[in-house]
Amino acid sequence: MKVLVIGGGGREHAIVDALARSPRVGKIYCAPGNAGIARQAECVAIRETEVEKLRDFAALRGVGLTIVGPEAALAAGVADAFRAAGLRIFGPTKAAARIESSKEFAKKLMVKYGIPTAAYETFADYAEALAYVGSRPLPVVLKYDGLAAGKGVVVARTLSEAEAALRDMLLDDRFGRGKVVVEEFLTGPEFSFMCFVSGRKVFPMVLAQDHKRAFDGDEGPNTGGMGAYSPLPFITKEDEAYALERIMQRAADAMVDEGCPFTGVLYGGLMKTPDGIKVIEFNARFGDPETEVVLPRMKTDLAEVCCAVADGRDVRIEWDDRAALGIVLASKGYPGAYEKGWEIAGLDEVAGAVYHMGTKADGERILTAGGRVLFVVGRGATLAEARRRALASVGKIGCGNLFHRSDIGHYVFDKEEK
Repeated sequence: MKVLVIGGGGREHAIVDALARSPRVGKIYCAPGNAGIARQAECVAIRETEVEKLRDFAALRGVGLTIVGPEAALAAGVADAFRAAGLRIFGPTKAAARIESSKEFAKKLMVKYGIPTAAYETFADYAEALAYVGSRPLPVVLKYDGLAAGKGVVVARTLSEAEAALRDMLLDDRFGRGKVVVEEFLTGPEFSFMCFVSGRKVFPMVLAQDHKRAFDGDEGPNTGGMGAYSPLPFITKEDEAYALERIMQRAADAMVDEGCPFTGVLYGGLMKTPDGIKVIEFNARFGDPETEVVLPRMKTDLAEVCCAVADGRDVRIEWDDRAALGIVLASKGYPGAYEKGWEIAGLDEVAGAVYHMGTKADGERILTAGGRVLFVVGRGATLAEARRRALASVGKIGCGNLFHRSDIGHYVFDKEEK
């Protein structure tokens, strides 16, 4: 079977890597791909939002399965276009993808169907939003009601921080014209629960946790994620069962009942609060960087799973008990301004998996081409062993303009030390 993967980051590299292990897959295309993906797939110069070009390419090449990575492609309606053309695609429709592309849609859905989440209000007017925030206890969570590449959420600890964020979102239209969802601030460890979903059928993946802050100790600005690990010892089997039944299954059922059934990966960004597990956000696709530590633990053929989900068939998924921990190497300055074009050395010396997030090839050289550049994975019988191996691999990679966190998984290790 020929498979097309849409996207060009670390998540897509992990998907391509998993597909490359499938005996069902004969040829992998990736649009647009990156320098690392090019070693396992044929990269195609089509952007992720060029829906008609992607559809026509898949039809012309006889692609039997297309897997969508980025949210922008889903919000552009790529799944609708493929299905209308009779092409099998793994990913939700534009209407179903609203669970990610509209924070307001997701919050209304949760309230209507009794899915536990933070209390909220929605505003389109800057002055009204600021007045409301001023009347509430701080900190407060501000979310742009739309796609913002993981950067549209601000935890404002002071009124001046809230004012600046609201100005960004409602006056300066930093992410485009839109509303802002103002949420109560919840406390507790966050975790990511991804499930394969086909209508009312929900097939859970193993849990993961990512680290959003740029620097060790959870300091610095929010990023798209600086590392991730799986499994999570602090989430009990009872926690997981509750999250599956009361959140993920209930959300899948709600989407069917609302007339926009979900097909693909439903991502629950959850928090274990003192009052129980609650939803921070839903996403409509594989998480990044969680996918890079979850898929290496999947023993079942990814192509078979995605075909079954797309076709509405049942599937049984087996998982590897070994831990996976991954560290992002990012360009200095990220998530702010950063330079591109720095050469990366030592990649061939790394024994474990290295997923390319933002790279490009220049002849035989690999250069930095994004904010998050590489994702280095360590595997082990324990999380401690996985982290040691990941850090050892990071130490073999040479580049004068990259930085990384050395404390991925600290929530688990800090609890163990106590």
